[in-house]
Amino acid sequence: MVEEDEYSCVNRAQLKIKDNSGIKKKKKKKANKDTEKVIKQQINNNEVQEQVKQREEEKRTKAELAFKKMQEKMQRQRIQQKAEMTHKQRVEKFNQHLDSLTEHFDIPKVSWTK
Repeated sequence: MVEEDEYSCVNRAQLKIKDNSGIKKKKKKKANKDTEKVIKQQINNNEVQEQVKQREEEKRTKAELAFKKMQEKMQRQRIQQKAEMTHKQRVEKFNQHLDSLTEHFDIPKVSWTK
């Protein structure tokens, strides 16, 4: 009977196993608000950059403006020329150019044995 007295305060009910099905996980909120903020910031940044460019253009002389305009025009032409031909076409053209060269431009063989 001494043993019963020692364990009289112990709960003799069956142990319960924790079940995750009753726990609700928090759903992540969609980032719609964040994307809207980012878009607004980008629009504001673009507007600020345009204003800065306009201020810079106001400070420039006519010659500087003409120079910049020509630079942009030349760059557009270079891009257009590169876009006209594919890589394969450029390689074929280069090979034709090499074939048209005379042998004068070939590197002569150098041999120490002869």
